[in-house]
Amino acid sequence: MTLYNEGEPIRDAKAPDGSIETRWERRRFSAKLVNPANKRKMTVIVVGTGLAGGSAAATLGELGYHVKSYCYQDSPRRAHSIAAQGGINAAKNYRNDGDSVYRLFYDTVKGGDFRARESNVHRLAEVSVNIIDQAVAQGVPFAREYGGLLDTRSFGGTQVSRTFYARGQTGQQLLLGAYQALERQIAAGNVEMNARHEMLELIIVDGRARGIVVRDMITGEITTEFADAVVLASGGYGNVFFLSTNAKGCNVTATWRAHRKGALFANPCYTQIHPTCIPQSGDHQSKLTLMSESLRNDGRVWVPKRAEDCGKPAADIPEEDRDYYLERIYPAFGNLVPRDIASRAAKNVCDEGRGVGPGGLGVYLDFADAIKRLGRPAVEAKYGNLFEMYERITGEDPYEVPMRIYPAVHYTMGGLWVDYDLQSTIPGLFVIGEANFSDHGANRLGASALMQGLADGYFVLPNTIGDYLAAGPFEKVDGAHPAAVEARAQVEDRIAKLLSINGDRTVDSFHRELGHIMWEYCGMERTEAGLTKAIELIRNLRDEFWQRVRVLGDGEGLNQALERAGRVADFFELAELMCIDALHREESCGGHFRAESQTPDGEAQRDDERFSYVAAWEFNGAGEPPVLHKEDLIFEYVHPSQRSYK
Repeated sequence: MTLYNEGEPIRDAKAPDGSIETRWERRRFSAKLVNPANKRKMTVIVVGTGLAGGSAAATLGELGYHVKSYCYQDSPRRAHSIAAQGGINAAKNYRNDGDSVYRLFYDTVKGGDFRARESNVHRLAEVSVNIIDQAVAQGVPFAREYGGLLDTRSFGGTQVSRTFYARGQTGQQLLLGAYQALERQIAAGNVEMNARHEMLELIIVDGRARGIVVRDMITGEITTEFADAVVLASGGYGNVFFLSTNAKGCNVTATWRAHRKGALFANPCYTQIHPTCIPQSGDHQSKLTLMSESLRNDGRVWVPKRAEDCGKPAADIPEEDRDYYLERIYPAFGNLVPRDIASRAAKNVCDEGRGVGPGGLGVYLDFADAIKRLGRPAVEAKYGNLFEMYERITGEDPYEVPMRIYPAVHYTMGGLWVDYDLQSTIPGLFVIGEANFSDHGANRLGASALMQGLADGYFVLPNTIGDYLAAGPFEKVDGAHPAAVEARAQVEDRIAKLLSINGDRTVDSFHRELGHIMWEYCGMERTEAGLTKAIELIRNLRDEFWQRVRVLGDGEGLNQALERAGRVADFFELAELMCIDALHREESCGGHFRAESQTPDGEAQRDDERFSYVAAWEFNGAGEPPVLHKEDLIFEYVHPSQRSYK
């Protein structure tokens, strides 16, 4: 059976050549501008109000565009960016410890296992220094040293302290900064805010993205909304695994609807497993809770050396019987190795029978040394709210006993394919933040998600979208246009079908089963046999979903079961593509670990000769094999090598 077909290669025609240090500045200068009078005539739709979407809507409004902003939460400030804890990277070199824009660029390309574009990553490193200045000007309360200077700490995959933070609430504080900028533009009349609205379809007119179909989640009303350009900032798709650190509302529908309309989906198999999560406590759970990677600055990760000691209290295991395995295996980076490496190492020791806690699926994150060295007040000042959260969830005091952690699905590096201007393969459709694939390669370094979201929203998109809009304003479109009528009908038919099945299984039962398949066969370790089996299981489960799902209520008002049903239906299609992508990539890199492709000591083994490319997938119709388009990756500055943190 043919799983996919191969199409023509794809390339990023917008990326400048020449010196990498000047590419972004030269692209900004060469991009067409829109004069202020014309900006007032143009409308931009922004879907999502997290750090990427909120900052983009606020900035575009400040520039003079009319912005229509949409989110499914009851307030923009409830976007999932609020859950980010540990910090945001920036190449400020305040510590004078050898950091620089180039080192951040180097660390990110290497951390992504040489599967990211050099041009995009260098731009991200350049812009990072501006983000901190912007956030400080907005009043974001970053932690400060005694003398008043901004404090920093280290994160995985680096040997410098470049992560700015606000205790364990960095995402929340940065989102509030973007939110107040957004609210200012709402008050000024430049941004029209539409909360509790969910995008269910993309409207394409004459080959351009010109609007969206949305459902009012309170009244059930379905409307068509139009603009000169559409920006998707709708986050990642980690909830395809059911259990993840994402908020339960996070989904793939906005980007998947665009994918079905022609936007290529890049590297869907690149999903990140975060090593520092509170272990699952039972089948009752609907999500998992992250413990910030910043804890690995001062916490030491260990398990007992002998399996027979795993049932003992941690305090009863003497120092000589503890295996600080990250410090042992990776002495150069120790507990601050990148997330993919730390996660696989935790899985390996648990597979050996040395895991702790229920089911043996946990390792210790111990702060005893830090408390002894720094004193409890200093540890409380840095991590107090995280310790409190852990104690509330587990009933254990991490000041007295070590935390227990285990890897869990966290972030997705894959997303819609975009060029250097952040435009998808559909003209007029721009994709920013976690919704695109562009910056992280096969593995995201810690504290880089907030950096990318704000870089895209505050600094990159506002400088590139004008190059497209300079050809506008475009012909006016309304709900009577055939493309709008068709898109709306597609949404209404889909809702009607979901409501009419009236089967005997809940949406969540299907989602949980799908998540189990994905975790088992497309999780931390993948094999050819497992992925092949997963594709068959997913297809069978999807067929059963469309025959047996039961969605109570109707579409004329608030119906959360209906919302979940539509999202899970899209997860089924995405899950199959993720497995096809993982199956075709017969190498290990970053978060994608094929058991057949590893070094003698168990590390990821890349195959640069065959797989040094972006896999951009084209939707070819329901039930038809997708089409693979390859974008070759060219490395001029950071030459691929076997990644080592030892």
